[in-house]
Amino acid sequence: MRTDLFLVTPPFTQLNTPYPATAYIKGFLNIKNISSTQADLGIEVILALFSREGLKKLFGQVDTKTAIFKSLNAKRIYALRNEYIKTIDAVISFLQGKNPTLALQICQEDFLPEASRFAQLEELDWAFGSMGIQDKGKHLATLYLEDLSDFIVECVDQNFGFSRYAEKLGRSANSFDELYEVLNKDYTYIDHILMDILESRISIIQPKIFLITVPFPGNLYAAFRCAQYVKRHYPHVKIAMGGGFANTELRSLSDKRVFEYFDYISLDDGELPIELLHQAVTNEGAFHLYKRTFMLENGAVVYNNDALRSDYKQSDVGTPDYSDLHLDKYISVIEIVNPMHRMWSDGRWNKLTMAHGCYWGKCTFCDISLDYIKVYEPVAAKLIVDRMEALAEQTGQNGFHFVDEAAPPALMREVALEILRREISVSWWTNIRFEKSFTRDLCLLLKASGCIAVSGGLEVASDRLLKLIDKGVSVEQVAQVTRNLTEAGVLVHAYLMYGYPTQTVQETVDSLEMVRQLFEAGVLQSGFWHQFAMTAHSPVGLYPEKFGVVKETESIGTFANNDINFIDKTGIDHDKFSYGLKKSLFNYMHGICLDYKLQDWFDFKIPKVTVPADHIRRALKEESKFDTKPTAKVVWLGGIPVTTTFAKSKKGQTFESMVLTFHDKKETFTLQTSKSEGEWLLSILPKVAVVNTQVYTFQQLKADFEATMEHFELFWYSKTINTLRDFGLLVL
Repeated sequence: MRTDLFLVTPPFTQLNTPYPATAYIKGFLNIKNISSTQADLGIEVILALFSREGLKKLFGQVDTKTAIFKSLNAKRIYALRNEYIKTIDAVISFLQGKNPTLALQICQEDFLPEASRFAQLEELDWAFGSMGIQDKGKHLATLYLEDLSDFIVECVDQNFGFSRYAEKLGRSANSFDELYEVLNKDYTYIDHILMDILESRISIIQPKIFLITVPFPGNLYAAFRCAQYVKRHYPHVKIAMGGGFANTELRSLSDKRVFEYFDYISLDDGELPIELLHQAVTNEGAFHLYKRTFMLENGAVVYNNDALRSDYKQSDVGTPDYSDLHLDKYISVIEIVNPMHRMWSDGRWNKLTMAHGCYWGKCTFCDISLDYIKVYEPVAAKLIVDRMEALAEQTGQNGFHFVDEAAPPALMREVALEILRREISVSWWTNIRFEKSFTRDLCLLLKASGCIAVSGGLEVASDRLLKLIDKGVSVEQVAQVTRNLTEAGVLVHAYLMYGYPTQTVQETVDSLEMVRQLFEAGVLQSGFWHQFAMTAHSPVGLYPEKFGVVKETESIGTFANNDINFIDKTGIDHDKFSYGLKKSLFNYMHGICLDYKLQDWFDFKIPKVTVPADHIRRALKEESKFDTKPTAKVVWLGGIPVTTTFAKSKKGQTFESMVLTFHDKKETFTLQTSKSEGEWLLSILPKVAVVNTQVYTFQQLKADFEATMEHFELFWYSKTINTLRDFGLLVL
């Protein structure tokens, strides 16, 4: 089973779906006829650990003499170890979707052993009372696993976490010293499991290049451990690192000790750098060029970027390939009731990208100076849907998560139309900007194509700060867009920020009030607060003086450099708002405590709100003028009606009328028109049907009508058309 490249995601990312980097690269290597194999070592370690044999070994690691000094919770879990060993395989099988009937036993609450994580059930019981038996079972099973995780952290390996491992070693690691010191210590318990799995794979694969992606700080330590093992036991194998962590943190790398573990570290888009690395490794002795790659030459770290070739276009990188990954073994969990967070952890998603980079590319807190944001390149809608169909066939899953920085509305429209034209059934979600392009009709189209959710940055709900961020939206505009999405049936999640430079206490309080009003109006279903962090590659990090902040130091570390410690000239302690902001949001997401005074969420005095109590409600009443552009596309989502013609008399004159009966998926409705108008509708609706490749514009529609009748505007704004608009006649 020898292959040229072994592509690995080290522990840990997600439990429910593979991180897509290796699948993207494997898809590219396929079209270059370069052999490769991939593995998600994270899920493999989890499944080895959380198994009957794995738990027997785990509990066997605990020294009962010292266990008496552990917490009461750890004592309880250890005392119940046989119950955990007995139930673990059935629980994992249930979370893999292979044993759904176990939910009935789990929900009786006398099947699983319970420790401290289950204490929160009393508080959350109301939230799960309305959920189905499968969902409640998943949540209880998740708490069960989290209890075991707490035990592991306390008694066996303090670095353990389901979606990260030894994350603190990768966060703000300006110096390599701490990580280097840990790497020279004995293996941890998790390390032993990881190395056993790695050895079993690499001994069979025998690759020429061992390629590790490091998307997050929580993957960094395990990546170095894997590289260290391969370097020791397979010294002829070349080892390379890429991924999000390298792209953002290692751009000024200069510590040569890193290259005791890695031969190459490449930045940004990986396709061309990896192709050139493959050429260099397989054609030894020749002169080689590299693309954005660090390596050690003559005892010094050098950055080689001498290849003149341009990066591959997104249309030429191939379709992601998930083969080799054990897709049926991923586990779906429900950790918290946040509906968007649930989508991250429950269910398996095929990951795709609509466009490379960000079409806006202006937000001042974002790394807009880096290529992964700065270089914007959309993919053609037909190619995107081609890839969707190919992945659905390969994986057997028709759920898609588009991992764009911000999916472009115009491209989302074309993708939705292409999905509907092909009459395929998919579910998909993505990240957006809350811009005015998301009209009522576009949101209805997206929903019809299978769009189930979007997430977007409201950030600080303050128009002054949104301008400083250069977000390009206003709070009122966000409210109207979230309304359009919500009314179309698309779940809306907002990323929220506090502690942005120059943000006052008053603005934080008013921002929370704006968020409260959005939930009260029912146009927002989910959200998450995070505190502003200054990064080296953002406008704030590059030009802090423009934003009223001062870097604590100008020195550049020899290892990771991205997060920057700074001093805000306002002197405000934004940390103290964290608990109150998150607690209030948790309640708002469940539709409760919306009538509480904001002061109730904080244990310190806050200023009174200056936002009018009806600010969002008034913004939602503002309707955009019905000003249809001649070039707007007209699309009909419904079917062709059944008609009945009849005559009726009025003042001695006989008029022919027509009744059109439509069968919508949910209901049946009728329209009564004149015969001429009815016949025109019968002729035009098939032409503007969404399955057609030819698209009619509003101008063409008007010309078609006026070829046989008069007064198009009167007809267009009539009850007949308004009813059709309610049932799927869209103007895009």
